[in-house]
Amino acid sequence: MIRALRYILMTAIHTSSHGARVMLASLSGLKQTPGGIYDRIQRSYGATMLRATGMRLEVEGLDRLIPGQPVVFVSNHLSWVDIWALLAGLPGTIRFVYKKELAWIPFLGQALRSMEHISMDRGNRGSAFASYDRAAQQIRNGISAIVFAEGTRSHTGKLLPFKKGPFVLAIAAQAPVVPVVCVDTFIRLPKGSISPRPGTVVVRIGSPIET
Repeated sequence: MIRALRYILMTAIHTSSHGARVMLASLSGLKQTPGGIYDRIQRSYGATMLRATGMRLEVEGLDRLIPGQPVVFVSNHLSWVDIWALLAGLPGTIRFVYKKELAWIPFLGQALRSMEHISMDRGNRGSAFASYDRAAQQIRNGISAIVFAEGTRSHTGKLLPFKKGPFVLAIAAQAPVVPVVCVDTFIRLPKGSISPRPGTVVVRIGSPIET
């Protein structure tokens, strides 16, 4: 119970504080730049949430990436921890393709829009393709995208069937697909749980696959 209450409190505090920093930067007219304030804030958010929940991050395979090359990172999805780990561990300027429902979460939704993460309406085919078109243009402009291959979190910790969207996006952007595996995030915070378990999580980066 204490761990769950601490998690709820830390999530509220860090999401609101980092979100407020993003909105302040946006209202001040600060532009998106590689390694700029928006990149630093979201990387700080991921690292802070990992520390707050007692988790240590290990990243494997960074040497497989070409510095400065935009790619489509295609990851499994087991837990909210995946998001923190990917934000903290992946290099360069990265933006998520996220489901539109997140846009209604206070501070988080505003921050996602301000940082130009890509909202996806999975129930509207036309809107979804328009979102992928916007994401493809961002990739061509030098930003890497992160897409969850399964489209949602696994209830069991086992891999779900892949959606085709991430690969359509990579082809549209003419960018390499980079497979990413988040390891042990499910046991740290399974879907539906509010009681994270401290420990080590791993982000394992595979070799780029040309489209």
